[in-house]
Formats: sequence, C-alpha cells, structure tokens
Amino acid sequence: MSKPPRLTLPSAARAYRLSTDRGSFAVHEAGEPVRGTALLVPGFTGSKEDFIGLLEPLAAAGYRVVAVDGRGQYETPGPREESAYGLEELAGDVLAQAGALGVDRVHLVGHSLGGLVSRAAVLRDPSPFASLTLLSSGPAAIAEEQQARTKLLVAALEAMGDDMPGIWEAMRAHDPQDAAQDSPELTRFLRERWLATVPEQLVVTGRALICEPDRVDELSRVALPKLVLSGAVDYAWPVPLMDAMAERLGARRVVVPGTEHSPNAEDPATTAAALASFWDSATGM
Repeated sequence: MSKPPRLTLPSAARAYRLSTDRGSFAVHEAGEPVRGTALLVPGFTGSKEDFIGLLEPLAAAGYRVVAVDGRGQYETPGPREESAYGLEELAGDVLAQAGALGVDRVHLVGHSLGGLVSRAAVLRDPSPFASLTLLSSGPAAIAEEQQARTKLLVAALEAMGDDMPGIWEAMRAHDPQDAAQDSPELTRFLRERWLATVPEQLVVTGRALICEPDRVDELSRVALPKLVLSGAVDYAWPVPLMDAMAERLGARRVVVPGTEHSPNAEDPATTAAALASFWDSATGM
C-alpha cells in the first residue's frame, strides 16, 4: 500500500474534477506546461495522493502535472459492477483523461498496477502520448509470494465486499508493525481511502495483478520513448525482472537508491528529477 509523504497539497497545486467523455475524475494538478504535461496514474489500493510529493518539484521543472484517481478509486466514484474495471476499461479512461487535458501529447506515468493500465492504453493508441514511464511496474503478473497475498485479499473482498471496515481492520491486524509506524493523520487517510474505494475495482484489478500476461514484446514495437523507474528493492516485481524488461523495451532505466515499491512517495525529489530529465530528453529539450 503506497503511503503519501504528506497529505497537504502544495500551495501551487489545486484539486478539482477533470471532465472527460467517459465521466469526471478527481485530480490534483500543479504547474504550467512550459516544457510539457504529464498524467500520473496510481496503483492498486492507491490514489492521486501517492504523487503529492512530485507535484511541486515537477512544476518547478516546467511541467504541468495531473495526478488522477481512476474509476472507483478514492474520490472518483464507480459502479458496483466487475465489468467496469477490466484493464481495457481502465485504459479507455486513461485515453479519455489524456484527451481532456487539451494538449497534443502527454507524458504518461503509471505506478504499479497503474503501469499495467498505462501500458494497455499505449498499446491501444499511442498517439496521445509523448512518453511512457513504468514506475515500479513489471512485465507481467506480480511475484508468486505477492500473488498469494493478493489472492487472499481478493477472496476476502469477494466474500465480504460489503464490509470494507471489517476487511480493513483484518488487514491492519495482520501487519501491526507497519500500522504502528503511521501517524494518526496518515492512518485516518489510509482508512478513508480504503473505505471509499469500490470493492469490485479492487477485486478485478487484484485479479489482473495475479494473471496479467507478458506484453513487453508488444510494447517494444511501439515507437515511444520509455522509462523503467523503480526503487532499489521491490517485492511486487523484483528489480532484476524490471532490469530485464527495460532491456527488452530499449528503455531508459533508473533506480532510486534507498527506496522500495513507491519511490514517488519515499524519495519524491530524486524521482521527480529522474522524470523531468527523461521527459526533457524525450522531447529534445
């Protein structure tokens, strides 16, 4: 579960709802498109808040940055129907979000599950995008140990999806050391985000993390600048696996030292610098 470094938006950022031809989405936006515009897509159990630490440094680097809650995530509502949350449906939303930003091409960043969604969007139609960054996201399904954990969560959601508070308490009890490290403010936010996320969204995207096929060869044929960015340790997709994926893609590869699955939250300054450098190179700046 990605944990924002803070919960207060920087003074230069704003929260609003982005209207698209597939509905409206809760977003955080900062910066002016001096050098370009970027769309940030969060991961499993995540939200736009996971990118709060990136907003200010990327805006200062000359980029307009828009972080989004996907369909059924936190402050973006969604139906209680599993059919609404397949990767192709979510990819359609990303294409609609990119189209609604009012620019020719957008730098697309997908964190974890968001990388799988972003990949699906690019494979469907790369034309709205200036580049693709896969942030702590791998070539196919997550590692076997993480698959087992995700299967347990999906099973609990299938059986008890109408009792999200009960599932939350069970999750926290299962990992008390992690829970003890969180501030009261962060604990309240994480619980609120969990309760606001549509259970069917978590069920379907959880299954995708368990079953997603390897589509790297398809993606390698898309003529788009690509970056594979991760922490130095990752339990969802081991770092050597992401190293190999970057090589297969012909992508730039960046590892953020001292971070794990969420370098965007764990070291936003270094992550933002890597993104801005890549975006500058992708557009010849």
